[in-house]
Amino acid sequence: MDSSVTPRTADPGPGPRRRDRHGRGMRGPIAPPQVPLAASRAETFADLVQDSVERLERRWPQLADIDFLVLDVPRLDGRAWSDETVPLGGTVAAREGRSARVVIYRRPVEIRTKGRDERAALVHEVVVEQVAELLGLTPETVDPRYGED
Repeated sequence: MDSSVTPRTADPGPGPRRRDRHGRGMRGPIAPPQVPLAASRAETFADLVQDSVERLERRWPQLADIDFLVLDVPRLDGRAWSDETVPLGGTVAAREGRSARVVIYRRPVEIRTKGRDERAALVHEVVVEQVAELLGLTPETVDPRYGED
């Protein structure tokens, strides 16, 4: 018996594929890139550091000459740390041809905080302490609200 219906081909053609083989649609991103959900932990943490630096730069314009870096964890450099002595940040003094640096360590800060607000407060404290050390000032001089909460 002859059939007038032409059989479907497995390859739909060169156009974009609209559905998966189960008919539920193609998987896509959960959220668009501009939504905070799409930001990684590292990006969110870097934003917290940047917010803190911008807050301090209004009062201390010389901070524009300092590089602020975020590293995941501190290097051991032959030292062994207990849970209480793992640094949350550090400074590197300026050398010839290289500006001073303030380093904030992401994982130790994240481990010590529970939520975004607590993390933002601790990041700001660490940034203030490191800037104070670099400038040879007290943290209260760098940020009068230091230690309040």
